[in-house]
Amino acid sequence: MEIEKTNRMNSLFEFYAALLTDKQMNYIELYYADDYSLAEIAEEFQVSRQAVYDNIKRTEKILEDYEMKLHMYSDYIVRSEILDDLMGKYPDDPYIRDKISLLIHIDNKE
Repeated sequence: MEIEKTNRMNSLFEFYAALLTDKQMNYIELYYADDYSLAEIAEEFQVSRQAVYDNIKRTEKILEDYEMKLHMYSDYIVRSEILDDLMGKYPDDPYIRDKISLLIHIDNKE
């Protein structure tokens, strides 16, 4: 499994997990976050390996579709880069540091 794809799926999952069904969440989390094999997931849920594979592929597409429409992950990345740039250029400005801390706090709320 490609590390880039795994990282992307885990990131998309963090943003859009609440929009998935319980089964989709379980399969994606076990497969990408916990590194279970298709066979292990199939055994856990007493379904075929093919059923797990199909569900994971559909869910990957759903996560990518959500990102294409909502841009939550890509917007987060851009915001993080802008904040890092500001901190690098104005590390001693208390006003900017305060506002950046506020933005970081807002982004990290659950």
